[in-house]
Amino acid sequence: MRKTRWNWLQLAGALLGLSLSSAASDCIPIQQASQHVGETKCVTGKVLRVKIGTRGVHFLDFCEDQAACPFSVVVFPHDLKDVGDVRRLEGRTIEINGRVKLYDGRAEIILNRVSQISSGGTLIPPLPKNYDVEKQGHYSAGRLHSKKLKTARAKPNPNATYGDVESPEPPE
Repeated sequence: MRKTRWNWLQLAGALLGLSLSSAASDCIPIQQASQHVGETKCVTGKVLRVKIGTRGVHFLDFCEDQAACPFSVVVFPHDLKDVGDVRRLEGRTIEINGRVKLYDGRAEIILNRVSQISSGGTLIPPLPKNYDVEKQGHYSAGRLHSKKLKTARAKPNPNATYGDVESPEPPE
């Protein structure tokens, strides 16, 4: 009986391993992404660097020469709260799931949830609370925007005299 149970466990483990490896093989390399524009696909590649563009848009670069790279991943600033600190993906091989779109002749996937990333992205921490996307990657504790308090000033006394002033002659 024990031998039979062990065989079932081995079989279950082998099937589970097979299903996991077949799921991983569903991912295509970044070089093939442009052949699947309009489809929802899993694309895999190594993130060489994370660039922060104008207005806080984040780009995951998979090639040394990004201008010649066939694929990119874009994260818009308003999605960073749902995705997390994508700067931590630098140097990791990731699998990203999403609709492959064409932008400026290059295939891309827009990353707007952390669940789109598997393998290397499972440990992305959330953004620090003081992360300011408008300052392109710098941290800001923020500012207190308060109006200047007006200091109370004494109103001048119309009857007060200043310096040596002769009193005028009373009118006749």
